[in-house]
Amino acid sequence: MSVFTPLEREPLEAFLAPYGLGRLVHFQGIAEGSENSNFFVSLERGEFVLTLVERGPSGDLPFFIELLDVLHAAGLPVPYALRSDAGEALRELAGKPALLQPRLPGRHVHAPNAHHCAEVGDLLARLHLATRGQILERPSDRGLDWMLAEGPARAARLDATTRPLLEAALAEIAALGERVRGLPRANLHADLFRDNVLFDGAHLAGLIDFYNACSGPMLYDLAICLNDWCSAADGRLEPAHAHALLGAYAARRPFGAAEAELWPALLRIACVRFWLSRQIAADAFAGQDVLIHDPDEFLRRLAQRQRVEIPLPFAL
Repeated sequence: MSVFTPLEREPLEAFLAPYGLGRLVHFQGIAEGSENSNFFVSLERGEFVLTLVERGPSGDLPFFIELLDVLHAAGLPVPYALRSDAGEALRELAGKPALLQPRLPGRHVHAPNAHHCAEVGDLLARLHLATRGQILERPSDRGLDWMLAEGPARAARLDATTRPLLEAALAEIAALGERVRGLPRANLHADLFRDNVLFDGAHLAGLIDFYNACSGPMLYDLAICLNDWCSAADGRLEPAHAHALLGAYAARRPFGAAEAELWPALLRIACVRFWLSRQIAADAFAGQDVLIHDPDEFLRRLAQRQRVEIPLPFAL
């Protein structure tokens, strides 16, 4: 189970009391998380999620709180930080920064169809449009410079068959970095995988886990999303899924020529980012009872993205 900081009932009850949400009925750790400790919390007045933030500087947390407030005000189905009776959104529990948020309805979809992908594409466009006019600035701590710093040593550990794939991708990042940074920007979720979306039947009911959110090129966020939602087990893109996701997104935010030109490269860059972060996590938590996602999944996807045959629709 990926709960890095276990909780006892008595200190949890003391933490929850200032929210005025009634008696603690039940709580349990959430196994799916890989970076923070998350708990389902049942109180007399409803269902909630408690997050203990394990990674990243605590100074970034006001950014996440403000971003979720903005998205919630724009009508997006996102969690948001509840305030205590003293008006505090960010508090401390077990020595960690802690946030209490409403629990959104729905379940994860692990085998999406084209309808699911269209719903996700539409929601991602809404997220970008809600913030692009007034971006909350926060550079990603796992952006292009991080990839170039971490990548060469990790690539050197690969076998002779796989190493050139990573080395070529890193060279592409170095060559295209300034052009990528110049693409149209907004606030990004930056981790819009299947396990961060909730569906209630056919309806997209929630978008969760914003702890990788940042400011940056909207196309990069789209590439991250599509690489997960529209990939087959062998890493190939599923055309029907990809067309559905991209079409729904473009219906709200049409693409520009620079985005169309850099689209294949952004798909490769997004593969590098998650191969690196998963490999680092696998090394750090080897042998521990922590959920580790397979880094090689993104090597397979990177190999398949050497030729991208699904262009952006309606590029202007």
